[in-house]
Amino acid sequence: MKILLVDDERQFVDALSVILKQNNYAVDYAFNGEDGLDLALSGIYDLIILDVMMPKMDGFSVLKQIRKIGISAPVLILSAKSELNDKVDGLNLGADDYITKPFNTDEFLARIRALLRRKEKFTGDVLTFGDLNLNRDTLELNCKDKKIVLGKKEFQILEMLILSDGKCIDKERFIEKIWGYDSDAEYNTIEVYISFIRKKLALICSSVEIKSLRGVGYVLGAKNDR
Repeated sequence: MKILLVDDERQFVDALSVILKQNNYAVDYAFNGEDGLDLALSGIYDLIILDVMMPKMDGFSVLKQIRKIGISAPVLILSAKSELNDKVDGLNLGADDYITKPFNTDEFLARIRALLRRKEKFTGDVLTFGDLNLNRDTLELNCKDKKIVLGKKEFQILEMLILSDGKCIDKERFIEKIWGYDSDAEYNTIEVYISFIRKKLALICSSVEIKSLRGVGYVLGAKNDR
């Protein structure tokens, strides 16, 4: 899952980014509203976290613009303001939730999980595809009585494939969502990680495989589904 964090407090962003990454989220960030809007318009984010008071463009204006063009990603408003009117304004503009600084880390993470559950069809924190169960907390991949732990990038790639609902994902999309726009990751990096995941699927004897569509990308499917 990829999260966009937009807040002008750099130390706060650094600390929050560490927490999110420790909980297996990929994070991009911006320190003003205009840069945050530019990133949000890419449409690659599963969740957007917006501060209200920011230079160049405030969070409510960013929210108004992304909803105007039809971006439906859940938005969590993050602000030092606790007045009821601010909360009401944010929700009326299309925010999905509102949390006031300072906040408890566990509550913050719980709100994120709740918003992502609304967006995607999760069963708790476990994703299912065929005979596979992927645990988002432990990065553990289970098939019947066999299990294996994935590396973080392996997990993020497989998570994207499961959530794609059978749609093909190209290499550029993987790089945007997992490594980010500024990454120097190359397309063969994706091939290497796909190879790692395939070996782990074989080790747990799964009937699911990652299929390559030449010149297009990758998709999950059953081994006998050709």
